[in-house]
Amino acid sequence: MCGIVGYIGDRPATEVCVAGLRRLEYRGYDSAGIAVAENGGLEIVKVVGKLDGLAEALAENPLSGTMGIGHTRWATHGKPSEVNSHPHTSMDGRIAVVHNGIIENYADLRDSLQEEGYEFASETDTEVIAHLVDKYYKGDLAAAFRRAVKDLEGAFALGIVCADDPDQMVAARRFSPLVVGIGDGENFIASDMGAVREWTDRVYVIDDDEMAVLTRHDIVLTDLDGNPIEHEPYQIPWPADAAEKGGHKHFMHKEIHEQPSAMRECLLGRLTDADSPIKLDGLNMTEDEIRGLRKIVFTACGTAYHAGLVGRFLMEKLARVPAECDLAAELRARDPVVLEDTLAIVVSQSGETADTLVALRELKDKGAKVVSVVNTVDSSIARESDGVVYIQAGPEIGVASTKAYTLQLLTLTMMATHFAAVRGTANEEDLRDLRASMLGVPEQTQELIDREDDIREVASKYYEAPDAFYLARGVNVPSALEGALKLKEISYIHAEGYSAGEMKHGPIALIEPNLFTVAIAVEGEVYEKMIGNIQEVKARSGPVVAVAMDGDAEITRQADDVLWIPECPELISPITAAIPLQLLAYHISDMLGREIDQPRNLAKTVTVE
Repeated sequence: MCGIVGYIGDRPATEVCVAGLRRLEYRGYDSAGIAVAENGGLEIVKVVGKLDGLAEALAENPLSGTMGIGHTRWATHGKPSEVNSHPHTSMDGRIAVVHNGIIENYADLRDSLQEEGYEFASETDTEVIAHLVDKYYKGDLAAAFRRAVKDLEGAFALGIVCADDPDQMVAARRFSPLVVGIGDGENFIASDMGAVREWTDRVYVIDDDEMAVLTRHDIVLTDLDGNPIEHEPYQIPWPADAAEKGGHKHFMHKEIHEQPSAMRECLLGRLTDADSPIKLDGLNMTEDEIRGLRKIVFTACGTAYHAGLVGRFLMEKLARVPAECDLAAELRARDPVVLEDTLAIVVSQSGETADTLVALRELKDKGAKVVSVVNTVDSSIARESDGVVYIQAGPEIGVASTKAYTLQLLTLTMMATHFAAVRGTANEEDLRDLRASMLGVPEQTQELIDREDDIREVASKYYEAPDAFYLARGVNVPSALEGALKLKEISYIHAEGYSAGEMKHGPIALIEPNLFTVAIAVEGEVYEKMIGNIQEVKARSGPVVAVAMDGDAEITRQADDVLWIPECPELISPITAAIPLQLLAYHISDMLGREIDQPRNLAKTVTVE
């Protein structure tokens, strides 16, 4: 889950690499490092901690070389330390490597290399790569790299430089994301296109077991046997300043505020008015295929899993297709049964989530048709799917997902409504109301953001609490799970999300005045039951913050505080309810002085299992 970046051109490599790494710091921030070709050798600077430390070290000892590779780390093998930081080098320091991924056979390779006299300085799996390239190096870096990569098992995106070959950089990937930025007299490598967008809007998206040899004026793409391959350059669709904070204190805050405009982009061309059918270009399913579905399997991780849970509910409720939702990390363990005419819907913001990618392949191997709901265009999950519906969220930098989550919900709601219309399983007037409500979601979201001061005031009452419950029923049970996740991942307050119906089966034992409960009690089928659950909490002296619809007089008599949302159909409410839950978590975390964009131990894109 680390981030890599590389540069070859005429600019100081440190400037480009550090700026690129800042775009990738969401991938990990245990340590950072850079290797620059300079004065006939490689100069290495590494620090423990965040990228600011690396920038300070380079300010004290500037490097002027114009080819370099950089890395920001989320530790997998070996604790965060300077010696375990990347780049890792060969014993003579002439070859340096940066790596995102995990080398699964590193222990065997390490033993073999030690028998040949190689000494290891770190505890990492990556160091074996530097020694392997050194072992095979006979004056041709690309040839040595190809030979070394064939020895590796596992996942990797790699960048390699050699002091004896200062006008060439080599890169390759397997199961971990890698792009090659195309410049004018300069070229780049990176884990994410956002890292190079400041300097170019054209990239090659590298596939598994492909490599790139970069010079200042050329990029040669080959397979691992050296056979030439061709890719059409991909045009990055967002402007260079899209990854800036834009006056907001944190990226998370900016991304919460971007949701209305992002939702409009998501709807554009797909839903034009309440009376017209939804058009989902890229779905790649005929109406006969939709009518013939026997089962739908959602799979995802983290926040995307919560979106998948909502999608499962909507597909069964509206399209009347049996549906389930699996945590991607657990899907293979139960050897899922895939019936004929099964659709797998794979949800991921990055499109590179390792567990989700493995689950996709498992379902596809078992015969499922795979449609992915992703944000990052031309990502691994998108490329390996039979169809893809992009959520159009634009770059999301904050580790805690906000706009990607609500756009996943909006996209899945469109899909379920479309499927229901095709299958004839829902009342057309109800579907019209859903389409009209989806068209109104951007405006309602802006209205919710305009109420931020009210949410901040509620946050000020509870930010010192040690624990929290999030309760809901029906389609909003995933909202409770997501609200609890948002709070704990950025504030470090212990929070749990539950079905309110499960509270009496154990969790109610924890209710006391220092634990606050967030109860999602929107108008709909489960409203009365939620009121009863709130009363059970209040009877045990637990303070309650309710999420409720405007004009609900009953909820003001039951809850201590209310986060109001505009009136909408219950099936739309997971989208609008997410906004105050995001802002509540954000302001509690901000009042606690947490590192909101880079919470401890987390990374934005989980590219290892």
